[in-house]
Amino acid sequence: MSVTVQAVLDSLSRIPGPDGRTPLDRSPALSEIVVQGDKVMFSIAIDPRRAAEFEPLRRAAAAAVGHLAGVSSALVSLTAEQPAKAATPAHDHGHAHRRPAQPSADDKKLPGVTHIVAVASGKGGVGKSTTAANFALALQALGLKVGLLDADIYGPSVPRLFNVHGQPEVSDDEKLIPKEPFGLKVMSIGFLVDEEAPMVWRGPMVMSAVTQLLRDVAWAPLDVLVVDMPPGTGDAQLTLAQNVPISGAVIVSTPQDLALIDARRGISMFQKVQVPILGVIENMSYFVCPNCGSRHDIFAHGGARAEAERLGVKFLGEIPLTMDIRERSDSGRPIVISAPDSPQTAIYLSIASAVWEQLSSGTHVKPAPSIVIE
Repeated sequence: MSVTVQAVLDSLSRIPGPDGRTPLDRSPALSEIVVQGDKVMFSIAIDPRRAAEFEPLRRAAAAAVGHLAGVSSALVSLTAEQPAKAATPAHDHGHAHRRPAQPSADDKKLPGVTHIVAVASGKGGVGKSTTAANFALALQALGLKVGLLDADIYGPSVPRLFNVHGQPEVSDDEKLIPKEPFGLKVMSIGFLVDEEAPMVWRGPMVMSAVTQLLRDVAWAPLDVLVVDMPPGTGDAQLTLAQNVPISGAVIVSTPQDLALIDARRGISMFQKVQVPILGVIENMSYFVCPNCGSRHDIFAHGGARAEAERLGVKFLGEIPLTMDIRERSDSGRPIVISAPDSPQTAIYLSIASAVWEQLSSGTHVKPAPSIVIE
């Protein structure tokens, strides 16, 4: 029998909310409750400076819901929301300026993870997830300890790309244990929800899920955590930028003008929150006929390189559109692991080397953001 939202609320009625008095089921800190089959998801809004203090509350809520009949897993996270402070009068223009309190650098760190790299695109359909998977495997081929987080909440592709499915195990300290196809630590929202279930989530639920997949997974030790971002410039990107120290972002685009317009938005978004741009990749750059060997620039060519030069960011490389990449991805054996000597794998290795050179040398580092809202 499927669990109901009311049953979840009843189970939370015996747990005090963040204020210590109001039952959690009636607390304004409780988000919308999402029930998908035997899985329940919700978040609890707290002051980010008190995240460690409220961890027992999160665990108690997860345990209460997890014990309900018909519930196989409860995805509960703490959403770090800072109440707005009183505005300070401005000296000009009649506007008010305020600087929201931010979690400290130490609070943002993921223990045991040295670098976090976001792989992003301004729009869907440019092969971002395939690129992220092969990029992560290429970093691993360099001898690094690497993880891959599938943060594409609305369209998780990593379970199919690696042909891994089923719910992850939970450690003794209640952390989700990543799956490890080909020695790569992998976590995806796709392991926790049905593949065909529609992800009709509002912003707070997206932010909650991304936060938990970052914080409540046994990632350590890692040299690099690659995050496959959802396309666009929305809640998931902002949540990541605000809650963890991102070492840099890699932007994936196809060559045509329509894709490049959206890629510019992605670059601009990361720059505004002062996340360094590690470079731009032109995916599906050209097609080489497997029969005659002739090259065809199906989506034009060179647009991403020109855009990178115009914006003053590094161009990382051109990945061709090939049957081999597509077929191996569909079969759950990405080309970097299944054809290590192929020309395509050499391109991914070159991209990984260029990114790791920036990370290891510190040339990607920029000053911490200072955000003023007018």
